[in-house]
Amino acid sequence: MKNLVMTPAVGLESQPLNIFLKTLRRNYNDEILLLLGKDDYKLRELAENYKCLVKEVSTHKHSIQTMRYKLFSGFLKKNSYKNIFLCDSRDIYFQSDPFNYEYSPTINFFSEDRLIKDCKINSNWINKTYGEVILNDLKNKEIICTGTVLANLENMIKYLDEMSLMAKKYPYKKRLKYLLTFRRDKNGRGCDQAYGAYLVHKNYFKNFKIHSNSFGPIATVYYLKNINFNKDSNLVNEKNQPYNVVHQYDKRWFEFEKNFKIFTKI
Repeated sequence: MKNLVMTPAVGLESQPLNIFLKTLRRNYNDEILLLLGKDDYKLRELAENYKCLVKEVSTHKHSIQTMRYKLFSGFLKKNSYKNIFLCDSRDIYFQSDPFNYEYSPTINFFSEDRLIKDCKINSNWINKTYGEVILNDLKNKEIICTGTVLANLENMIKYLDEMSLMAKKYPYKKRLKYLLTFRRDKNGRGCDQAYGAYLVHKNYFKNFKIHSNSFGPIATVYYLKNINFNKDSNLVNEKNQPYNVVHQYDKRWFEFEKNFKIFTKI
C-alpha cells in the first residue's frame, strides 16, 4: 500500500512549490496530492511535471489554512493509503523520504520545543479561539506544529475531522475594526495551531507521539536553537543526523541562504 504526502498550494508562488516538489521527488516515489485553485495554471504544470494528484478547490488562498482539513478528509475517505504526511508547501523542503523514520504506527506530532506562554503569536491564537481559561490551562505546554503531521489512514481522518470541528466551534475572534468592516483579520491566519495544541494536549488521540524539534526527524526552524549543516549542506539535528524535512526555512533565511542554494540547486 502506498504512502501519501498531501499539501495545500492554492494561490502559491511557483518557486516555493517547485522547491517543495523537487526536493521531495529526489527521495520519494509514492503519491503527492495538491489542493489547487482553478486559476493556478503554473502550479498545475509543476504538478504534472512531478507526477502529482490534483484536487481542484474553490476555496480562497486566505481560507485554505482551515478548510484544508475538510477537503483532505473527504479525499481520504474515498481512497486508501498506508501512511499520510500532512504538511505545508510554501516553506518546506525535503532532505530525505519523510516516511523514513521510526514513527508511532498511529499518529505523530512535531514539537517546536518552546512553551506556548513564551510565544505571543501562539498564545494569541489560543486566546482568540478557546479563550483565556484554556490559554492558562495550556500555556505551560509545548507548541505543536500543525504544518507537519504524520499518521496512518484511520488516525489522519480522525485528526482532520477533529480539526474541522474545532474550526467550526471555536472560530478566531476578529478585532472590532475587522468585524465592523467585514474584513479578514490577518492575525487569525494560522489559528489552526491552537486547535492542534488543544487536541494533542487534551489527549484526543491514543498512542500518539510528539517528536522533538532538536532531536527528531523534522525541523521547524523558527525556534530551533542550533542551525548546523553537514558537509553535504544538509541541516542536522543535535544527534548530527540530517533532518528528513525542513520547515520554515524562510524565517531564518540569513542562516540558510548559502547552504540552501547548494542543497536545492535552485
